[in-house]
Amino acid sequence: MPAGVNERLLAELAQPQARPFRLADNPRLVRVGSVVAVLLAWQAVGSRVNPLFFSPPTAIARGAVEMLISGEFLRHAWGSLWAFAVGLAGAMVLGIFLGLLMGRYRLAEYLLDPYVYALDATPRVALIPLLLLWFGLGAPAKIAVVFLSGLFPVLMNTFSGVRTVGADLVDIGRAYGASERQTFAKVIVPAALPFIMTGIRLGVGRALIGIVTAEMFTAVSGLGGLLIRLSSALNAPSTAKFFVPVIFLALLGVALSAAAAALQRRLAPWKESERAL
Repeated sequence: MPAGVNERLLAELAQPQARPFRLADNPRLVRVGSVVAVLLAWQAVGSRVNPLFFSPPTAIARGAVEMLISGEFLRHAWGSLWAFAVGLAGAMVLGIFLGLLMGRYRLAEYLLDPYVYALDATPRVALIPLLLLWFGLGAPAKIAVVFLSGLFPVLMNTFSGVRTVGADLVDIGRAYGASERQTFAKVIVPAALPFIMTGIRLGVGRALIGIVTAEMFTAVSGLGGLLIRLSSALNAPSTAKFFVPVIFLALLGVALSAAAAALQRRLAPWKESERAL
């Protein structure tokens, strides 16, 4: 074959091949299109239903503006978010600590697992009246409910993550003279990090459920109390406003979950390269 033909073939093979368009390669486009389609369908259905029972997005947007201007929503949201942040922070700290401790040391596991499994299996709703009796109707009771709701997903996932660390990794660290503290910091925690972050993402959702449930029991303040008050008004404007805290809580959960996923990608970038898909 002439040399010119060979050079031309090599040049064609070296050129990057155009990939066909695939929706899977454009996740943002898929997400935006999905949200827009749902909003349009929601608007079409909501405009044809009695506004006492269901509200379209336009009515919800008007209700949100009214609640923001009056300060009603911000006042209730601040009380909920403050208790949520304090309770979730405590749950993450203690959950990660106990999960690492139980996963690494058998004695700690044998001492704690009866109580951990028993409390994890107990519905948090069943404990709310007792917590209200102990802490009253204010912020301490809500913090306690959020703490218990978010604690066990973090603890159990951290425990599972430590248990999945291979003995060969620990043996390699010891072979290089690593101390117990260095083994924890350099081997066990990095290997268990994806499980820890998954536990945090699950804990965020459980904690949001916990704060709203606790406030619905008290019906005094916060977003849960606001939901109870709006649901009992029985008029179209209140129905539209009812969706505002619900949508806010949903968006808050999505945002916190996305932040936890982004933090995981930053702290454990090697996991992205290990994915099958």
